[in-house]
Amino acid sequence: MSSTYKRAGVTGDLHHPGRWIALTVLVLAVLLVAVDATVLGLATPFLSEDLEPTGTQLLWIGDVYSFVIAGLLVSMGSLGDRIGRKKLLLTGATAFGAVSVLNAYASSPEMMILARALLGVAGATLMPSTLALIRNLFHDPRERSLAVGIWGAMASAGAAVGPVVGGLLLEHFWWGSVFLINLPVMAVLVAVGIKMIPESKNPAPGPWDLTSVGLSLVGMIGVVYAIKEAAAHGVGWENVVAAVGGLLALTWFVRRQLKLPAPLLDMRLFHHRGFSGAVLADLLTILGLSGIVFFLSQFLQLVQGRGPLEAGLAELPAAVGAVTAGLLAGRVARRYSVRSVVAVGLGAIGLSLAVVTVIHKETGYPLIGVLLLVVGVGAGFAFTVTSDVILSSVPKEQAGSASAVSETAYELGAALGIALLGSIVTGVYKGFGTPEGIPAAAATAAHESLGGAVETAEHLPAHQGSELVVAAQEAFVNGLRVSAAVGAVVLLATAVAAWFLLRGQRLEDGIIPDE
Repeated sequence: MSSTYKRAGVTGDLHHPGRWIALTVLVLAVLLVAVDATVLGLATPFLSEDLEPTGTQLLWIGDVYSFVIAGLLVSMGSLGDRIGRKKLLLTGATAFGAVSVLNAYASSPEMMILARALLGVAGATLMPSTLALIRNLFHDPRERSLAVGIWGAMASAGAAVGPVVGGLLLEHFWWGSVFLINLPVMAVLVAVGIKMIPESKNPAPGPWDLTSVGLSLVGMIGVVYAIKEAAAHGVGWENVVAAVGGLLALTWFVRRQLKLPAPLLDMRLFHHRGFSGAVLADLLTILGLSGIVFFLSQFLQLVQGRGPLEAGLAELPAAVGAVTAGLLAGRVARRYSVRSVVAVGLGAIGLSLAVVTVIHKETGYPLIGVLLLVVGVGAGFAFTVTSDVILSSVPKEQAGSASAVSETAYELGAALGIALLGSIVTGVYKGFGTPEGIPAAAATAAHESLGGAVETAEHLPAHQGSELVVAAQEAFVNGLRVSAAVGAVVLLATAVAAWFLLRGQRLEDGIIPDE
């Protein structure tokens, strides 16, 4: 293909050589970060048996990774704009590989939570760098839409591929192996990235404001923690304090950004209706996707009795749907409209979650497979188009900050999907009635988690163990139904909101010249 284009009155050499190879390296990073957000879904029963975490600790192990990423993304996106996105990406990739080893060999729930948090710090350097570098690699909007489609497909598919990879490894190795796979991938990323990825940064970025970094981190984690705890245990003074503290920190953050000459995040971007609508759709698309994938993993294993690999393969339709839709999203949005593609995608996820409210232990796989396929297609369309809208709304000098907004929505959505919907599952589950004759200690352990109930049942007489498992499985399915109903309402409401917020929004069609 010729590197000289003439479109919309612009002529010139607008292509970076080797950009598609560079894109391959970038999507490796985003795929790995996305896989790590969900790979623990299948490993949960094994991790529970080995480390014996409480129900609350288990939720923290599952979602602290996404919490930390969400809290640091804006700061890391801004840092990449300042020191160089390539430099930040390669440094983060090296750290990600090293911390993965710590995760693999964690020997206690507390150590596992800390290791997952550190992995989140490293992951926060990768996500905004990848999307910002795409913004600077691809100047033709149609090519960029395809590149963002590939990127979005990997981000969406990663959530679904995680269980497959995890299942394959868990069939043959211990649960820590799901983290060690990061090492060779990160080694390839660094080796190829050094040569193939061009450096880019804001030529006049201003200082990196550490106060804003702290406010962003404290605010995000405080608010999400409060939501998680309130959903799981009801409103108490601890989560009220966390919510108030988090909201105050975020309010201070916003006010500070409006005053700084070189803010971490230009809050004026949110005055644009299309930008705000795209961010909201981003967040709730991933909330629905990650929530259903995470809990169906446990349903397929602990309720329907499938092995880890079988359960992982059962979730593959979500990945297929996400990849296919992501690659077609830009073309479809240009033929029809941005708002129709996003609204239909969100609606598809919402309707799928509504159908989950009627599943039960004996539900056949064809229905589950179709649901996951529809969820994947919906997420692929919605997430890819909104990411393209966000990225094309800003000058390339601010690509890191804009990418961070998109990624914050992604990671916050993943965290809330697991934390909020998961806390509903946990809350309903803990209320199940223990069959008569079960010792108090065994009943307490069984109420911590479904994995705990299955393990506890193995040490009881056969008839008692069977009764306990059946009661626990029914409670888990009831919790899954309630959380799916909540998710369905949220996603369908967002589909309606996106229809209005994205009115008139279009993807760019002409060449954007270098400035």
